[in-house]
Amino acid sequence: MQPYTQNWTHITEFVMVGFAGVCETRLLFFILFLAMYLFTLVENLAIILVVSLDNQLRRPMYFFLTHLSCLEIGYTSVTVPKMLAGFIGVDGGKSISYAGCLSQLFIFTFLGATECFLLAAMAYDRYVAICMPLRYGALVSWGTCIRLAGACWMVGFLIPILPTYLMSQLIFCGPNVIDHFFCDASPLLALSCSDVTLKETIDFLVSLAVLLASSAVISVSYGNIIWTLLHIRSAAERRKAFSTCVAHLTVVSLFYGTLFFMYVRTKVASSINFNKVVSVFYSIVTPMLNPLIYSLRNKEVKGALSRAFFLKPWKGQ
Repeated sequence: MQPYTQNWTHITEFVMVGFAGVCETRLLFFILFLAMYLFTLVENLAIILVVSLDNQLRRPMYFFLTHLSCLEIGYTSVTVPKMLAGFIGVDGGKSISYAGCLSQLFIFTFLGATECFLLAAMAYDRYVAICMPLRYGALVSWGTCIRLAGACWMVGFLIPILPTYLMSQLIFCGPNVIDHFFCDASPLLALSCSDVTLKETIDFLVSLAVLLASSAVISVSYGNIIWTLLHIRSAAERRKAFSTCVAHLTVVSLFYGTLFFMYVRTKVASSINFNKVVSVFYSIVTPMLNPLIYSLRNKEVKGALSRAFFLKPWKGQ
């Protein structure tokens, strides 16, 4: 941070470096990320369509799964198309306006926070289903599901308001080159001429609060699930009950592992290239893997997909 003088020109747009070190293979990376993006869209749209049309999947667990797929589509679409435009060098592909950059940051944070709370709601659903099966219909009614999903989206929307407002109050006077493939908070703070201490602290506290609150619900839910499973005498019943949680646990591990690494820290400066790799993982790779994890680990989803696309139902259905 440098002392601000009135002679500096305020930045009106940013230029995103993206993956500058892959100039010779940028076409290959463009094809790779485009394929991953299209695959992510197809997978998640298929999940939404199948759950909406198949009566056998009209249950809370799959209701939350459709919301998860909507989130995956949303926050890949807010970053990947701009990144792809930068790879092929179309006009304005690497540049983004100041307002557009803040909007991208807001939407990405909003969708990421919403996913944290949605994964917590899904953990609660599994807890009630396994630990209190006789009360499941009363505790996880359709009204409750709608309220939980609505709360996840609403709180997720509120989370980035203060951090984005504080970002808008910072002065950016040059250079305007963001060493990232989207407008994330850390590379933006590195460009600011203002004192970023308050902004950095608020970002840390907000990220920590979101991750701790949602992960606490998940931890308590699975702690109770494990305790209940240990008291089930039949090993076959234990395996059957826990198998309904494997996909969710896998998604949670992938998502939270990268988020804790990226956002629960106060230093702006770190290994930028390594940060990009981690960002690719949680913003592109994880949304592509999640539908596969749920469909490959879930016989009901596999059966519904086969019925939807006029294929012979898979074995085990």
